[in-house]
Amino acid sequence: MDILEAIKARHSVRRFTGKKIEGEVKEALLRAIDECNEESGLNFQLCLNEPNAFKSRFFHYGTFKNCKDYIALIGPKGMDEKYGYYGQKVVLKAQQLGLNSCWVGLTYNKFKIPCIIGKGESIRLVIALGYGKTQGRARKSKDIMKLCKVDGDMPDWFKKGMEAATLAPTALNQQRFLMILNGTTVTAKALPAPYSKVDLGIVKYHFEIGAGKQNFNWG
Repeated sequence: MDILEAIKARHSVRRFTGKKIEGEVKEALLRAIDECNEESGLNFQLCLNEPNAFKSRFFHYGTFKNCKDYIALIGPKGMDEKYGYYGQKVVLKAQQLGLNSCWVGLTYNKFKIPCIIGKGESIRLVIALGYGKTQGRARKSKDIMKLCKVDGDMPDWFKKGMEAATLAPTALNQQRFLMILNGTTVTAKALPAPYSKVDLGIVKYHFEIGAGKQNFNWG
């Protein structure tokens, strides 16, 4: 599938079959992570066949089943938008490779994650990965006009960008963002909410894919 098809097909999945991620799928995933780390300066790390991060009797909301594979999003503080932007870049690559995923902010045990964490770094979030028992299901979205401000007619490229943005996963599906169009400049704002700056990075990546980066500039 192409990247737009991946955006439409990808839904959060918390129950996995236990099938191993290996071979060409593993190698392609590692290449995608390396590319994102090089571009962003972050330190994403792939953890495979590691059952302890999601094995806890303390977490009941959003319980995971057979989750032994995940990406730890590691880096310095104050880079939430980058975590979202580059994390979603890997998520959509995983979808293209036939994998399912779920963004995870709280329901995991970071002390059980066997990663190399550099000075000044910490684990900000993780992305659960695997072959899902289902493909997940679509969530309700707010109307496009409640998520943007446009003076005059809405250009087709902006509408396509917003359509892609509404499919971006956000914490608790709150969609706490606002896109403002001024000519060919788009300003993206994160509204107050947990993880809203991470969400904004995800939204901006989706918007770029839908709108086409050649059609606008970020404000």
